[in-house]
Amino acid sequence: MRTICHEGTEARKNRSRFVFSCFRGSFVILAVSLAACSSKPPEEPKDYPTRIASERATKDAGFAASDDPIPKASHAQFLPLAYFPIDPEYNVPGVLKPIDDKTIVDMPTSTGANRPMRRVGSLEFTLKGAPMKLTAFNEVGTDPTSLFIAFSDLTSGTETYAAGRFMDLARNGTGIYEVDFNRAYIPYCYYNPTYECPYPSRENRLQIPIRAGERMKK
Repeated sequence: MRTICHEGTEARKNRSRFVFSCFRGSFVILAVSLAACSSKPPEEPKDYPTRIASERATKDAGFAASDDPIPKASHAQFLPLAYFPIDPEYNVPGVLKPIDDKTIVDMPTSTGANRPMRRVGSLEFTLKGAPMKLTAFNEVGTDPTSLFIAFSDLTSGTETYAAGRFMDLARNGTGIYEVDFNRAYIPYCYYNPTYECPYPSRENRLQIPIRAGERMKK
């Protein structure tokens, strides 16, 4: 650790200046120590599963208290929602590489209609040692800071909904995001055909199984 109190390079400094320098250095140490003590500690790894489990329980309670998006007649069939085990390895940092393209993309949906979308950027990340990317979209006419990611993977159609799953992110100024597949969810059209759900674009069809997030009941 670097020494705070020292006389400097000039041996002729008088003792009063030295004492003041030491006092000032001690005050800095005290201030830094107090700031460190008052700062919120980083989240412990054991807290992450608890937080995800709490979010899932809250979602279940909200769905159970309403007939939307899951009709009451279907509550017994779908609730509580089914999930893969919480796995922190499926929560990774990603970097959004912006796409400067204002072209409107017509994204097909479950009703046969199209949703107008714009590509916002390519979200690049590493999952279990493999580099991957997903295209983030923004629906035309919605909040421009809202990022929508629809993806499919090798569990689609067997363990998860055939038409894929969704993730939502809020755009920020850093370009760095939490890509958390434990929060991936099945679109509402799976429970209720009155909902219209966009299908994943070709570039978002992952060629690996993503056994994290929401799944279909066994």
